[in-house]
Amino acid sequence: MRLIFKILSLPVVAVLTLTTAMCSFALAISGVILGIVSVIVFLLALVTFFTLNPVMGAAWMAAAFLISPYGIPKFAEWLVGKIDGINCALKGFIFG
Repeated sequence: MRLIFKILSLPVVAVLTLTTAMCSFALAISGVILGIVSVIVFLLALVTFFTLNPVMGAAWMAAAFLISPYGIPKFAEWLVGKIDGINCALKGFIFG
C-alpha cells in the first residue's frame, strides 16, 4: 500500500519541483524590477505628499511599500518556501 502512495506521489513531486523553480526565477526577476519601480513611485509620492495632497501622497507611499521587496514579493517568497517545504517532505516520504 505504501509503495502505491509513493508511486502516485512521484508526479506531484515533479510538478512541485518545476513550479518551485519557475516561481523562484520569476521572484528573482520581479524583485529587481519592482524594486526599481517602488523607488520611482516613492519619490513621486514624496513630491505629491509635500506639494499636492498629503493623503494621496501617503497612499502612494503605502503602494510603494507594497510593491517594494518587503511587501507583496516577500509574501510570495514565503509562499514559494512553503511549497518547497511540502516538496521536500514528499521527497522524504518517497525516498525514505
